[in-house]
Amino acid sequence: MKLDRRGFFKIVGIGASAAVAGAPKTSHAWQSKAPPDPYGCLVDLTRCVGCRKCELACNEVNHLPEPAVRFDDLRVFDKARRPDEKAYTIVNRYHTGKRDDIDRMTPTFVKVQCMHCQDPACVSACIVGALTKKENGAVHYDVNKCIGCRYCMVACPFEIPAYEYLDPWTPKVQKCTFCYERISKAGGKPGCAATCPTEAITFGKRSTLLKMAHRRISENPAKYIDHVYGETEVGGTSWMYVSDVAFETVGFPAVPDKPMPKLSETVQHTFYTYLWSPAVLYAVLAGIMWRQSKKEKEA
Repeated sequence: MKLDRRGFFKIVGIGASAAVAGAPKTSHAWQSKAPPDPYGCLVDLTRCVGCRKCELACNEVNHLPEPAVRFDDLRVFDKARRPDEKAYTIVNRYHTGKRDDIDRMTPTFVKVQCMHCQDPACVSACIVGALTKKENGAVHYDVNKCIGCRYCMVACPFEIPAYEYLDPWTPKVQKCTFCYERISKAGGKPGCAATCPTEAITFGKRSTLLKMAHRRISENPAKYIDHVYGETEVGGTSWMYVSDVAFETVGFPAVPDKPMPKLSETVQHTFYTYLWSPAVLYAVLAGIMWRQSKKEKEA
């Protein structure tokens, strides 16, 4: 890289202008933006029978295309799946060695969808505000603001947002909507929760669901493991799970308890508050000029 004195001061000037214009005047401690008592869903893995009625309901509510494998074809469980732009939720089957009362192997079925985090990394990463956390708990997507940068896909610790790569004209980010319009109405429930025949999915206030989850665990400690997945993971999520097998054995990722935006936003604010970022830039540029000058003298 060749950099003359004029070029150096030009870059310094641009950097200084950006720092002055964009830097906050004071340092800010990170604060959670989580709604105080949003809605949520509690999934009891001991009750799920893998009927895929939740998948069918999601497909109908969101007017999604017909699936490649029919909803009544259980061969779909032969291969682990992920939600995508055509299926906002899916159910996977796991064999963990669990056996029933007559010593038969019994599977565990796990429903997967957007977790609707309390402090979502996708919302923090979205540079145009196309993703927002609503008071009712939904992480809402505004297609009219999205510019297709897909930073949300990179940021999500659960790898949920999908993109319509095959749509050349109006591609969108797609994920579970938490049936935002339905739950915004009094008495409304997500399609999957409303249709579950075994009541494996319970919809309600997150605080109420947490009490329910801990009550089930305390009343039957031999049945459940003592862990509510989503209570603290990434600062808490609107979708939570109770289980009779270890979560890591049925596809749940190990994620930190701290909200994902806490580190990234704290680092960002610290850099700009104390002008560290421009200082690093200037140091790099000065180093380049010094090396260039040294080479010219030695030549």
